Amino acid sequence: MSLNRRDVLGLCAATAAGCLLPRTARGAKPTVGEPVDLQDLPAREASWYKKLEHLKVECGLCPQGCIVADAERGTCGVRENRGGTYVTLVHGLACSVHVDPVEKKPFFHVLPGEKALSYATAGCNVECKFCQNWEIPQFRPEQVASWYLPPDALARLARQQGATMTAATYSEPTVFWEYVRDAAVAARKAGIRPLVVSNGYIKPEPLREVLPLLEAYKVDLKAMTEEFYVKQVRGHLKPVLEALEIIKKAGTWLEIVVLLIPGLNDSEAEVVRLARWVKTHLGPDVPVHFTRFHPTYLLKNLPPTPVITLERAWSAAKAQGLHFVYLGNVPGHPGENTVCPGCEGILIRRVGFSILKNRLKDGACPDCGREIPGVWS
Repeated sequence: MSLNRRDVLGLCAATAAGCLLPRTARGAKPTVGEPVDLQDLPAREASWYKKLEHLKVECGLCPQGCIVADAERGTCGVRENRGGTYVTLVHGLACSVHVDPVEKKPFFHVLPGEKALSYATAGCNVECKFCQNWEIPQFRPEQVASWYLPPDALARLARQQGATMTAATYSEPTVFWEYVRDAAVAARKAGIRPLVVSNGYIKPEPLREVLPLLEAYKVDLKAMTEEFYVKQVRGHLKPVLEALEIIKKAGTWLEIVVLLIPGLNDSEAEVVRLARWVKTHLGPDVPVHFTRFHPTYLLKNLPPTPVITLERAWSAAKAQGLHFVYLGNVPGHPGENTVCPGCEGILIRRVGFSILKNRLKDGACPDCGREIPGVWS
């Protein structure tokens, strides 16, 4: 469900009287739910950076490690050096707000059938040539229409829309990490569970700081080769693997998505290497979703992923001992179902983002009693 401006403004009923009055002066606090000109939004100092000589700053948020001169921005395009003070330009500045089934994220082991209020700002810290939502992450905040939706308002909107979760998604939550952190605090206070859908390209310190606030974290693991990350993503593999281990160690629920792209990361050998790494470093119970690529952005010359390729990856990963392997973007395929690794009974039957049947009983298989890891209640 996509929310329009009327939906967003509706949350003001729970705020102080007069919240719909227009601003009369540039630089005043924006009105909740109204379109915002970037010049109107008060600057907010960023976290996770250090000041250098000559008014330069060094960003400590992601592995890009940007050193930014005065009046310049980092790689993400949403963090700016203003006289030696690094500021985030997108705190509370949502450019996309939707109510989605949690399966769309995809999370298959988190409150099946429940809804998540999904939100995003502009910007990203990498540039995937196959970016599915490139109109948002590959643009700067002044280039996309955005609404002022601060953390408390976001939590109220989630409750108003009947969502039990919020999800930072669509672009790259790492680049609006202060917003993610503060929105997670507000969500928790409102009884809403915060989720993150990310590329995992983040440094350990900011990751560890925010993880205790989050219910679940989905990471897009782009490939298992450094070459792919350098050529297709403009990033590096090692920091993502490190982030995955940190998330797992912290006890935050983790799921992984791998977009299989024909000829680039879809070989059986690479799938086997990925599955072995997940089993060894994260354990066999971390769900891995292999999803189908569709031509987009800078890779329109490639064909969609053949279903047989996905099925081979599915079989190969299970053969390596992973308990929960799924297929995505293939509605109606058996690979969408959750199967008990003990007795092999179907526990959750899905078609696309819809739950047809959920047989779990208190997080366990009703047939053999085996506990199924996840967030079920």
